[in-house]
Amino acid sequence: MRRIHVGNALSAFGLGFTVPYLYVYVAQVRGLGAMTAGLVLAVFAVAALIVLPFAGRAIVRRGPLPVLLAALVLAALGALSLGLAGGAATVLLSAAALGAGQAVMQPALATMIVDCSSADTRSRAFAMQFFLQNLGLGVGGLIGGHLVDTTRVSSFTLLFAIEALMFLLLVVVMATVRMPHSPRMEDAPARSAKGTWKQLLGNRAMVQLCVLGFVLFFACYGQFESGLSAYGVEAAGISTSALGTALAANTLMIVVAQFAVLRLVERRRRSRVIAAVGLIWAVAWLAAGYAGLGHGSQEMATAAFVSTYALFGLGEAMLSPTVAPLVADLAPEGLAGQYNSAFALVKQLALAVGPAVGGPLGASLHAPYIVTFLLFSLSVTVLALRLGRRLTAVQDRPWAGRESRVVSRGQAATEPVAAEA
Repeated sequence: MRRIHVGNALSAFGLGFTVPYLYVYVAQVRGLGAMTAGLVLAVFAVAALIVLPFAGRAIVRRGPLPVLLAALVLAALGALSLGLAGGAATVLLSAAALGAGQAVMQPALATMIVDCSSADTRSRAFAMQFFLQNLGLGVGGLIGGHLVDTTRVSSFTLLFAIEALMFLLLVVVMATVRMPHSPRMEDAPARSAKGTWKQLLGNRAMVQLCVLGFVLFFACYGQFESGLSAYGVEAAGISTSALGTALAANTLMIVVAQFAVLRLVERRRRSRVIAAVGLIWAVAWLAAGYAGLGHGSQEMATAAFVSTYALFGLGEAMLSPTVAPLVADLAPEGLAGQYNSAFALVKQLALAVGPAVGGPLGASLHAPYIVTFLLFSLSVTVLALRLGRRLTAVQDRPWAGRESRVVSRGQAATEPVAAEA
């Protein structure tokens, strides 16, 4: 588990080096224009949507470690070639390789955490993963910002080379991991890919969780660097430095609050924790509404906007030990990789649709933008409470089964448990 956490930190550190500067690199440093830079960002999302359905099947059949190693090598090749690419075609192909490798890492690492943890330790393990990811992204972005120089292509080549080196270093670290045996498709009667997807779609609780997950990622993560930032600049008059402060406040809230929040939510019903996140994010959108639509001073508007990002960070810290372990507990034996990949696919779809919808709306239709995402946040609460009625007692309250050491996996409750304390 320690090696897996080191791997999460290294991969996030490498991505933090380059992701914030990708647009500038393609559009300005390589001189390929804003259109190509936009296509590169779109390629990341498209590559993820293409490979994730196959990644789940591969993880189930081969195990998460071989799939992770292949994804890391692909991502390293994509990062290195991106730093050396000079033409639009090579830049797009390199971005596709990097995006595909990066996308597959997520469910592979999540499945490794499931295989190396128990019901008692899983929430803490996923909380640690989220903490290290944000810390790695923040530190990587900070160091990368001091290394880049838009007048020197070589500084960006160095950045992408460091990212590739991080992925290759992670290959070395992960190659030493001895994974415990967990059921694979070879251990069970053969199923077709169509059959496993049909089984997943037949799990009503998992389908509801995927719908909830789409709304969560669409209403929060999908707005961070698109709609919400455009709204802040256009409606609230937020400066670029204040926008950077808001993003830093989000990361700082996660880093500072993660383990305090973990102690608070560990013995709370998962469905109600997610429902509370919806209410917290509704308050965040109200603060954003005040920043852009209120009549206070610029200082008050800036403070409200920074508070919006901090409140989002608090909600994220509550979700990290809640949602990913719930996906694992809903998966039948041997299909954790399939379920993790399906949920990652939903996340990528929300991250692709979110900016496309929120960007234009946040930049021009300020009041409708706030009202729309305020309603989405409240719908998180409603969907979470409805999901709670489909979960078994142990899926919703994992500590309830610790005495018997029995974890209910892959089944929906036959009787509602919403009335249970």
